[in-house]
Amino acid sequence: ELLFMLGEVVETRSLETGQHIRRVAKVARFLAIKAGLSEDAADLIEMAAPMHDIGKVGIADAILNKPGKLGPAEFEEMKKHANIGFRILGNVERPLIGVAAAIAHEHHERFDGQGYPNGIQGTDISLEARIVSIADVLDALASSRSYKKAWDDERIKDYFLAQRGLQFDPYLVDILLTHWDTVQALRDASFPRNSSFGDFQ
Repeated sequence: ELLFMLGEVVETRSLETGQHIRRVAKVARFLAIKAGLSEDAADLIEMAAPMHDIGKVGIADAILNKPGKLGPAEFEEMKKHANIGFRILGNVERPLIGVAAAIAHEHHERFDGQGYPNGIQGTDISLEARIVSIADVLDALASSRSYKKAWDDERIKDYFLAQRGLQFDPYLVDILLTHWDTVQALRDASFPRNSSFGDFQ
């Protein structure tokens, strides 16, 4: 509960809703189970996922809430949130916080090695971060943000197909697309995208 509350603080500061982190957590747990992880490992991912953007506490409001595309310098500043999140969480010697630290640090790494902050690739990226990356991007694309309108399902599926093996782990993309209807039902049944409950905007 504390991790969810802290995650909601970060999301509220960036004009998002607590529903975002809860949907990400639920989808991440589902993907973890379908990827063959144990119930306990999937539970850890679900509990840790809300902290994936905790490093945004160190990013200026003007960058977090800019209603358009970030410029090169602004994007470089935004990228720092991955390392900030790792510094916040990385010194706590608890399994749950260790998973949260890895996710915060690596959820913007890409399968092809073109991500940040360290440009690691493939299975060198923790499985937990690869899973949360997909859940996070899915919810971001499907939701309206200060800088974009929500995408429809077909456009989102096309994006994941195009980024299979590039931005995302191809095995996890296949799981997502195979279970697409179940994932969407899980997201909408648990925390509807159009609900006002818990919305701080």
